[in-house]
Amino acid sequence: MLVLLKPGAAESAVSDVTSRLRMLGLAVHRTDHEGQVRLCAVGEVGRVDWAQAAGWAAIERLEKIPSPFKLVSRAFQPAATLISVGRVTIGSEQLALMAGPCSVESEKQAFTIAAAVARSGATVMRGGAFKPRTSPYSFQGLGEEGLRILRRAADAHGLAVVSEVMDTAQVALMARYADILQIGARNMQNYSLLREVGQLDKPVLLKRGLAATIEEWLMSAEHVMSQGNRQVILCERGIRTFETYTRNTLDLNAIPVVKELSHLPVIVDPSHGTGIRNKVAPMARAAIAAGSDGLMIEVHHDPDHALSDGAQSLYPEQFEELVGQVRTIAGAIGRRV
Repeated sequence: MLVLLKPGAAESAVSDVTSRLRMLGLAVHRTDHEGQVRLCAVGEVGRVDWAQAAGWAAIERLEKIPSPFKLVSRAFQPAATLISVGRVTIGSEQLALMAGPCSVESEKQAFTIAAAVARSGATVMRGGAFKPRTSPYSFQGLGEEGLRILRRAADAHGLAVVSEVMDTAQVALMARYADILQIGARNMQNYSLLREVGQLDKPVLLKRGLAATIEEWLMSAEHVMSQGNRQVILCERGIRTFETYTRNTLDLNAIPVVKELSHLPVIVDPSHGTGIRNKVAPMARAAIAAGSDGLMIEVHHDPDHALSDGAQSLYPEQFEELVGQVRTIAGAIGRRV
């Protein structure tokens, strides 16, 4: 239930309403919009006498939130969420450019790529230290040593770090090194992991599942936010369809749909969305034109010898060219790099 307090309600009145709702067994979340306090009361709302609650002195009106996701919805928070990480504010007019290798392979590799993407305009370095590979015989990542290398390389070039966490046991470790914790597509509905990262005071990048609907994706974000962490970044990375020419089908429809339904920022990963190097740039350009708040791009200086996802990784010079194209598109739609 959305509880709208009277404009200018005193903090003591806000506390009183919040306490009374909690005494009824509900969890209460707050946002402020245009001078009005908005409370979202969630839980067993059917057990509450809302007709009686509507008469509480500080309450202006009550509204049902029609969607199953409550905290994620624009009904609760009409204004866009802005998430500041390093030199970028994700969700603002500034586009977030996240770039780097699929996997951290060595110190030389990480520093080489960090220098290249930073020079081209990236603000966040992506890189995997724990890799959820389809085959158990494929490269699984360097673990904590990979995180150390990634952190040093990013720091040397003024970049923030995003890296994937695979299970609850890794959360504390990952939080020591990464500025943004990524939940991969395969873990989008790993509810234990979602609840664990929901208790952090760090941004979470939530990738859409391989065959997830938009509603399922947003409900996963709801799991994170229900634990108190409102710093959720959504990432469209392609879904599995009957089409086999590309690795996945990049669903750019999701960008305007999510923007309408939710206040959370959404970025696009055209590397996984296509799986083909020469298809990455066209889809990246289309994503920005469609309203994406940023891009996550795989970049490797020697992709033919990469230990993972070389076929979809851009060369540094290709990434530099793409950033220039993105800058042009951004200027035409009121955004900037």
